[in-house]
Amino acid sequence: MKKILFIYFAIISLVLPQSQNESGYAFLKNGFTARNIAMGEFGAVGINDLSALHYNPSYLALNNKTQLAFSHHSLFNDYSSENFGFSFNLFNLPFAIGINTTKIDGIELRTKPGELIAKFNANYFYASLSSAYQIKNFYFGATIKYLYENIYIDDSNGYAFDFGFNYEKFYDNFSLGVVIKNIGNVNELKNIKTKLPLDFQIGINYNYKYDDFEFNPIIGYQNYLTDKISHLHFGTEIKYSQTVSLRLGYVSNYDSKNITTGLGVVFKKFNIDYAYVPIKYGLGDNHILTLIYNF
Repeated sequence: MKKILFIYFAIISLVLPQSQNESGYAFLKNGFTARNIAMGEFGAVGINDLSALHYNPSYLALNNKTQLAFSHHSLFNDYSSENFGFSFNLFNLPFAIGINTTKIDGIELRTKPGELIAKFNANYFYASLSSAYQIKNFYFGATIKYLYENIYIDDSNGYAFDFGFNYEKFYDNFSLGVVIKNIGNVNELKNIKTKLPLDFQIGINYNYKYDDFEFNPIIGYQNYLTDKISHLHFGTEIKYSQTVSLRLGYVSNYDSKNITTGLGVVFKKFNIDYAYVPIKYGLGDNHILTLIYNF
């Protein structure tokens, strides 16, 4: 998204905390795959693929698949993000590797109104390693992430951990998922301390099958503990014959968005998923496309 900035410190203020309680590294709040984004942008529960590495690593033990994924996000006008994932088994344990690259293009630098001095990009990156373990109907998982950001001539890096838990079919076909994300620390950027967006989520998923149809409604609660902002998430997926899926969701307490939609198709060894999130105020709607290859 192009922003006319009069001094460089104004650029820093876009991505660093505005007060003691606000967090930076906001790209960590973005979703990973189109399926979860279409279902209310929630993933603490009800995950069925390697996107667990981003949302709740405990689901790697439940799904336990070898998959390769690529996801492209078009977020706002000049804001884009790519996610890569690979899940596999080693030493009788499930593992997953994740990579995210996020970029804001064409930020304009000015020292005063008038002539443009330069344009530059803001770049963000993380690489993650996740694993999980199962004890009966209980699943536990953890992720470690290396974080990096570069804005103009300054950069910052650090690490973070995610810890997830899920309890499958604790009552009938209900499942419970809990995750806390982004526990860690990063270096200062331009002598300004950055807090990570500490993220707590808890949700319930119900799985119901009728003939060739499968229904997966989700209700979730999310609290960004650093920012003291909470959201409610509602999502559902209607799947026919394990090949075609329609998805719809709603997320509360955002100024610019609330409805999420999407669809998915299974073709041979490929999962092809698309999500669309309308954005208010002319910022540019979100489009997410995900391809997953099943080995």
